Amino acid sequence: MTRVSLCQIPVVHEPKTNLETARDALTRAAEQGAELAVFPEATLTRFGRGVTETAEPLDGPFVSGLAEAAREHGIAVIAGVFEPSADGRVFNTTVALDADGGLAAAYRKIHLFDSFGARESDVVAPGDVPAVVELAGLRIGLITCYDVRFPELARALVDRGADTFAVIAAWGSGPMKEEHWITLVKARAIENTMWTIAVGQAPTPSARDGFGVGRSMLVDPMGVVRHDLGPGHAVLTGEIDPAVTVSVRSTLPSLDHRRLHRS
Repeated sequence: MTRVSLCQIPVVHEPKTNLETARDALTRAAEQGAELAVFPEATLTRFGRGVTETAEPLDGPFVSGLAEAAREHGIAVIAGVFEPSADGRVFNTTVALDADGGLAAAYRKIHLFDSFGARESDVVAPGDVPAVVELAGLRIGLITCYDVRFPELARALVDRGADTFAVIAAWGSGPMKEEHWITLVKARAIENTMWTIAVGQAPTPSARDGFGVGRSMLVDPMGVVRHDLGPGHAVLTGEIDPAVTVSVRSTLPSLDHRRLHRS
């Protein structure tokens, strides 16, 4: 069993404020006995053109502060940040810190949100390498927001040995958008018979950009939502039981039934 905290926090433009919010959430996660705490995409700062000025290297004050808090509480951490890229844009990066505060992995978001009228690629450069990281006894495949719409990435993570997904997001509001989030997260869990930790930003009342609908979830390998945080600021800890994965895959061995085919 691994105890995982879903840290559904609001995010503002100021990294220092967000770091304090994250520290408070980690304190709550520790009180709930968590071994892993998962934060949203863009925990460093809210999306917008200002991210190019706010972005920090991975040894900057924000990630260093998260690492210090992870070490203090003995909890592994996954969170979204922005780091500078060579072309003047930024990378939308998921950092994975172990319980000693060490940087275990950094995944740069591959699929950029140039949809629904948005143009993430104007300020964000794409990554190109899927990432699986070992934390808290799990092999976690990292998925960031729009990535969840691409099942081939999830399957590539399975092929790299992932036994759990962590999907972090600053999901945009709008007609049917929340339904897409719920459906896509459950679909990735079902088609890969995989525990899926999905954490989004809580809504920020002062922001008008529409990012952050909440609805963080812990979904089991049959697609059953074990926890749903709804809207609003919340920290909730659930358990991932690998025995459930074994049981589901003995009943539904769809990964074993895959057949390569030619078009």
